[in-house]
Amino acid sequence: MRGADLLVQSLKAAGVTRIFSLSGNQIMPVYDACIGQGIELVHTRHEAACVYMAEAHAQLTGEVGVALVTAGGGLGNAVGALFPARESETPVLLLSGDSPVGQDGRGAFQEMDQLAMTRPLTKLSLRPTRAADLGEAAARAFRVARSGRPGPVHIALAFDVLEADCDGAAPPRARDFARVPQPPGEGDLRLIAQAVAAAKRPVVLVGPALGESRSGDLLPRLAEALDAPVIAMESPRGLRDPSLGALAAVLAEADLIVNLGKRVDFTLGFGAVPAFAAQAGWILVESAREEQDRAHHNLGPRLQLAITADPLDCAVRLAAARAQGDSRAAWRAQAAQAFARRVGETASPGETITSAALCAAVQRQLARRGASVLVCDGGEFGQWAQAIGKGSRRVVNGVSGVIGGGVCYGIAAALACPDHAVVALMGDGSAGFHFPEIETAARCGAALVLVIGNDLRWNAEHQIQLREYGPDRLIGCQLSDARYDLAAAALGGHGEYVTRPADLDAALSRAFDGGKPACVNVIIDGTPAPTLSAR
Repeated sequence: MRGADLLVQSLKAAGVTRIFSLSGNQIMPVYDACIGQGIELVHTRHEAACVYMAEAHAQLTGEVGVALVTAGGGLGNAVGALFPARESETPVLLLSGDSPVGQDGRGAFQEMDQLAMTRPLTKLSLRPTRAADLGEAAARAFRVARSGRPGPVHIALAFDVLEADCDGAAPPRARDFARVPQPPGEGDLRLIAQAVAAAKRPVVLVGPALGESRSGDLLPRLAEALDAPVIAMESPRGLRDPSLGALAAVLAEADLIVNLGKRVDFTLGFGAVPAFAAQAGWILVESAREEQDRAHHNLGPRLQLAITADPLDCAVRLAAARAQGDSRAAWRAQAAQAFARRVGETASPGETITSAALCAAVQRQLARRGASVLVCDGGEFGQWAQAIGKGSRRVVNGVSGVIGGGVCYGIAAALACPDHAVVALMGDGSAGFHFPEIETAARCGAALVLVIGNDLRWNAEHQIQLREYGPDRLIGCQLSDARYDLAAAALGGHGEYVTRPADLDAALSRAFDGGKPACVNVIIDGTPAPTLSAR
């Protein structure tokens, strides 16, 4: 048995059935080892797409998403996509081919220090030097990726290690890949419960790892158990996230913030006054020491209690308890009403299609189609999509603010949830990053609908220029009227081009009903992203 066989058998033992990959010389032994193992290789057109797809797959399945790329430029292309996976707290395993250990320091083909590139962006980066170690390396990577604050991990696969004989080695057991729990102590749970019971206007914040699409019914159960609003924050817009309505107004009135793994950073205005009341207390549950240090730095004496535990384990334990103290039905209703606030009219004036009207039209389609996955990329149009769109499940570009992964997220969603209607909304700028992956979607049978809100520019930056420098200082943000719909058809999909409001619903219906990847290219007015006042 080769090292490559041990690796693949270990991945199989971990429950892996799908790997997102782009081929290359150094990983051909892994491809060969996948034959007959029940592991599908989804072959992409760019290495970053592998990581984006693995990220969405992990979020929608609860598994560790696995990406496999080659050495040199292959790894280089993939590294950038590790950042959004880290910020979205998603367990992703990046496997990369590497030059032979036996040629280290001699100038081997594509030799480079891969771990130095990936360590700043991962929870763990490894380069096993013996074939017999590949199984345990995989198990360790899975445990680290899943435990505490989830995130990406990386294993560099030297070619001679993959090819070396390791007869006698066996893959780890399934339990060796499992998440390592870190529950809070009973005393800590009592302190949290007592503090919440004593508060009049508590709010519970959770980070991306506990987002609604990943945690099932945990958050509603937690809200009932604590008799307090519970909100998951996944956007770089933080307090101004349009999908959370008037979140800022609620947090400004809260007298206690229970923070379950939500990083105290720019998305919370660093916890500063007046975004939060000066007298509001904070409780932090966090497994990572550096995040506890960050919270202490930003909050000072307002941080009343910092508990070292896994936020997931803590949330599960708290959700199993009973609410204490007087009912806070009025406070919860007030918060729910604020969170539900959205932008105003969605009708398009005359022959112009607004961003809001386009998103509302997509929502009408989803409302008729049962289970759905809504994918929202970033940028100005992406914020409209996040503000108005609602699916059974959701994947967004995350706290990193990185744009361009939407096409890849949508493909992974269509493969992971084939019984769901899958739609990915993005601007024409975001669409350009990985548009050729439509060929991947067509080849793999991933039926998704890409909706491009096309304002012929990088609108987020265009709006910055307008706001900060004035209309006579616009530079470098214009895009063309490229026919993305025609390009999608050429890549094996279906294309629709829409310029008039009257044609929008029919075009979307054809795209959703076509049974193959579709691109609906819609010319919009380029309205700035929605904002809601704090109060």
